[in-house]
Amino acid sequence: MTLAKVLMAVLLPLALGLSADLQANDKSDPAVLADKAEEAKARSLTIEQEQLKKARDAANKSAEHEKEMLAKEKQRDWQTEQREKAQLQFNERESREDKYLREAKEAAKLERKIPKPL
Repeated sequence: MTLAKVLMAVLLPLALGLSADLQANDKSDPAVLADKAEEAKARSLTIEQEQLKKARDAANKSAEHEKEMLAKEKQRDWQTEQREKAQLQFNERESREDKYLREAKEAAKLERKIPKPL
């Protein structure tokens, strides 16, 4: 027989026997079971705390994002307001220019009141 087969023949039953012994000991020893239960409970509590922390962090992050978006929206409102003011000023300037141009045309059509020199 090869060395690998010999090792398998010897080690496999030993490993199976040890694992069966450990399982039997775990089931029969209430102190070990209680310890494992406590460890599992502590672990579940830490996992729960981590999840709660992640949820709080996510909520804070979304609240900050919402504040940023509102600030941008207010800025957009201010920009829109400024744009509208500029448009109104432009329209007023244009209407004044139209008025002056119209008055100038009317004045050009009138006869001169100053006599022409001879």
